[in-house]
Amino acid sequence: MDSVNNGFGNASGMTRSMEGATGGTLPPGLTEEEAEELKLELSKVEDEIQTLRQVLSAKERHAGDIKRQLGISPLNEIKQNISKGWQDVQSSNAYLTASATLDDISRSDAYKKTQETLSQAGQMTSAALSTMGTAISQKIGTMRALPFNNTPRLGYNVHHSLSMPSMRSSPSFRSLEERMGGLRK
Repeated sequence: MDSVNNGFGNASGMTRSMEGATGGTLPPGLTEEEAEELKLELSKVEDEIQTLRQVLSAKERHAGDIKRQLGISPLNEIKQNISKGWQDVQSSNAYLTASATLDDISRSDAYKKTQETLSQAGQMTSAALSTMGTAISQKIGTMRALPFNNTPRLGYNVHHSLSMPSMRSSPSFRSLEERMGGLRK
């Protein structure tokens, strides 16, 4: 386990690099003896940190092995974490307060009146659109029944217009006709 480095370098190397970084000058109010004691303590703390990192890494690998043996996948862990997080949110004071406030709002007269008004507006809009669709369908029906005249001032031959049976059976015209017919009720 001592051979595990984890890319953090060794502690004594870090202390040596700090000696070079200070340029040999001591901070004000610090004797050479105190500086040596602090460097020694720093070296010990850095060695302990490195050891703890190695132990933590080994423990994480061991936990991963146990999870694999138990059949716990990373996806299952994510699902459990999300579920627990949602439960935590639902039991939080902020969520409970907001939920109670929304319940109060939904029971209020203003909310009920607004809901009724929006419902009526939706019904009126639906009726208006249905009426408009019926009117458009009827207009197209009457236009189909009218023959087109060949008028020279248009500058093109009207025989290729919508009055031609081949154009009426085209997919575009049928699609338009189906959509307009679908609005009739």
